[in-house]
Amino acid sequence: MSKPAFDEMNGFGDEVRPAYRALKAWLDETPPELLEQRRLEAEALFRRFGITFAVYGEKDAEERLIPFDLIPRVLSTPEWKILEDGLTQRVQAINALITDLYGKRDILKAGIIPEELIFANDAYRPEMIGVEIPGGVPVCIAGIDIVRVDAEKFYVLEDNARTPSGVSYMLDNREAMHLLFPEIIAENRVRPVERYPDELLAVLKSLAPPKASSDPTIAVLTPGPFNSAFYEHSFLADKLGVDLVEGRDLFVQDDVLFMRTTQGPQRVDVVYRRVDDDFLDPLAFRPDSMLGVPGLFSSYRAGNVTLANAVGTGIADDKAIYSYMPEIVKFYTGEEPKLHNVPTWRCREADSAKYVRDNLADLVVKEVHGSGGYGMLVGPAATKEEIDAFDRKLRDDPDNFIAQPTLALSTCPAFVEQEIAPRHVDLRPFVLTGKDRTHIVPGGLTRVAMRAGSLVVNSSQGGGTKDTWVLGD
Repeated sequence: MSKPAFDEMNGFGDEVRPAYRALKAWLDETPPELLEQRRLEAEALFRRFGITFAVYGEKDAEERLIPFDLIPRVLSTPEWKILEDGLTQRVQAINALITDLYGKRDILKAGIIPEELIFANDAYRPEMIGVEIPGGVPVCIAGIDIVRVDAEKFYVLEDNARTPSGVSYMLDNREAMHLLFPEIIAENRVRPVERYPDELLAVLKSLAPPKASSDPTIAVLTPGPFNSAFYEHSFLADKLGVDLVEGRDLFVQDDVLFMRTTQGPQRVDVVYRRVDDDFLDPLAFRPDSMLGVPGLFSSYRAGNVTLANAVGTGIADDKAIYSYMPEIVKFYTGEEPKLHNVPTWRCREADSAKYVRDNLADLVVKEVHGSGGYGMLVGPAATKEEIDAFDRKLRDDPDNFIAQPTLALSTCPAFVEQEIAPRHVDLRPFVLTGKDRTHIVPGGLTRVAMRAGSLVVNSSQGGGTKDTWVLGD
């Protein structure tokens, strides 16, 4: 019999945990009919906001709304302090790792990570070797996925150092809750998340190249309206008060990046890019890319523009690299990790691959470069056919996979099918690192598996979101 999941409201028993007492009292007083009415109002709000999420290959993808759950996830001040300290430490180590891998490579010389895991990795960009990154901060925007198994233990499930998404949903979820339940937010002394755009803008400005003016020009670079996260790109440009641009709106002259405007060319100092490395510059990477800007990487290498995040940060998203994060954190910070890693079997190692193949029905297996819930096996929920198919994949290409135990992810109460029931959740806090400081919005995006028993919270796989409350003192 599997171990029961830790419930964030009730722990492992029936006694309401302190952080949830006010919310529980409110839920007890609120009839399901009112919650259903508010749920419909929230859906109408999100349609009016224009919040959508596209899934590639689906003809009606542009019409999809991410399900929004009305019942917030609540974290106390001490709980948030544990996360805040651990996230700060982890992102510090990630930035040090990326800087080192494209510089002195001390961690490779020390034998902490096998060299072939870096140099044979598609996410490693040799073009970045020796490039001086403005401010020395390759990852100024990180999204770290956190799961919980009991009252004390938080685990990092994944690191997102490339182009982490979801912050727009965090902000929209809070706005919806303010409109629908203003009194309950005030009564619970919920810490605000609304300053995120201001903090992000300050971070981007702090990392502008030395040659930039005191008021640097910033732009958000999007692949365009057909991208699954286009809503977020346009949302953030609007909140930051900067231009949203596509590759065709920019050009490089004499290693300087310019934006085409109705008043003529305008120099751009910082690009918050939501375009993957491969497509950034057809002269440096994929020559068939129509999304990037010819000469952009040359301008970057010359120190005339900042790219946030830096090229080559995807190496830290690799799930095989993730398995070394406890050693990486200790190597760069001199401290033991404050957040736990999920135990991980690297299938590139023969003994681990054999163990994983022998125990597929009990494990979660992921592609090392996978994301969005794609290309993974959740053994306990898989059919025999799915397990057999993954066994063949592991036999043919073991280096492409890692495996982890099936964690009993914590649950939170959710309003589903006009009743309140527990659903599994994770949390993506957003960590902003500027030239002189790190800032973490008190909350983040809680993703929720809307189907009973499901552990898959990704929006592309039917998951939803809910507001995340960090209580004030």
